[in-house]
This record gives sequence, C-alpha cells and structure tokens, in this order.
Amino acid sequence: MRSDNTRHITRLISEGEHQQLDFKFEIADASKIARTLVAFANTDGGRLLVGVKDNGALAGVRSEEEYYMVEAAAALYCKPPVGFQVKEWEIGKKTILEIIIPKSDSRPHYAKHKEGEWVAYHRVKDQNFPVNRILMRVWQLEDGPKGVYLTITDAERFLLDFLDAHESITLSKFCRLAGISRKKAENILVRFILLRLVSMHFNENLTFFTRGPGAGTPDNP
Repeated sequence: MRSDNTRHITRLISEGEHQQLDFKFEIADASKIARTLVAFANTDGGRLLVGVKDNGALAGVRSEEEYYMVEAAAALYCKPPVGFQVKEWEIGKKTILEIIIPKSDSRPHYAKHKEGEWVAYHRVKDQNFPVNRILMRVWQLEDGPKGVYLTITDAERFLLDFLDAHESITLSKFCRLAGISRKKAENILVRFILLRLVSMHFNENLTFFTRGPGAGTPDNP
C-alpha cells in the first residue's frame, strides 16, 4: 500500500503543471524563483513542488540550501515579501519540498531581477507573465473604494461592435482602427474588463482581448 506521502505527491503530479501548480527540479537562482512566488501570490495562490522534474519524475532536493534559497527569494527578491508554508515529504529515499503560496491580499508583489529592476508577475495556466499596465490598473480599481462608470462614445461602441463580429483584437489594432490614443484605448479596456464586457488573454507573444468575461476579469485574473 502506498504511504500517504506518496499518494499526496502522486496526486499533485498527476495534475501536471497548471495555474496553481509548478514543478522545479532544483532551486539554484533566487531571483528566478521569486517570479513564480509573486505570480502565485498575485493570482490565485499555488503550490511549488521542488525536487520534481518537468515530466513529473521525482528527483528529490539536493540539499537544505534549496529551502533557504526559497526563503531568501520570498524575503529579499519579492516586494512586498511573499508569505509561504513548507511541507517536507519523504518518498523512498527522496525528499520533496511542497511550497504553498496563498493568494495575497497585498498585491501587486514584485520580483527583483538581477539587473535590479522590480517586475510584477501573474500566473496564466502554467506560465508566469509580466503584469502589463492594463491589468495593473484593473487590480488597482478593483481593490479601490470607487465604482466603475460606463460612457458609450464612438470608440466604446466600435470596440463592442468589433468584438461581436470578430474573435479578438489587440491594443495596437484597437488604437489604429478606432483612431484613438493608446492611453484612451487602455482606459476603455480597463473599464470594460472590470464591467466584464471584455476579457484579456495572454500567450508568449501576444496580449489580446475578446468579448465577455475570461482570463483577464477580476474573478480570474
């Protein structure tokens, strides 16, 4: 019979990497792991399994230094610091660290790059993305005391009509087709995201917008 330790870790690994789960073979760079910590904290929280390869194979942590690397990343390379809990699992002769990061009430958290720059990240599926200006403003207004008002000008009407007829639009395309400034386009998109009329989506090369609630809405950032 499998031990509770084995069942727990096996169940998590069977899920594969996703928005609330990430695998790390080892922790060798505090600044890089800080990006994952802040991405989880800024989004829905999550778990980091250290000592697990990308394909789900158990490798085990190599030394106690890996725990201290996570601790240093959370305290020194995250601003504000990211809270976390650690569970240590012994499976056979291998040790797996489960780092549990709750969703933060103090977002945005920023991760420090080696060059000294502080960048906020959020989690989308199994990837970490830098927070753009639109999402940052959505967070600020969502957490603020004021509501969101809606005015329908030609630009707002154009966006809704375009997305009713087309699958998606990018910020630059919206600016160009509507004949408006980038700042005005961002303001419209922020309001529409908060009102759940438009959603924002991310991939490695592109940020785009679609009609209706989705990845970029307050309930599912």
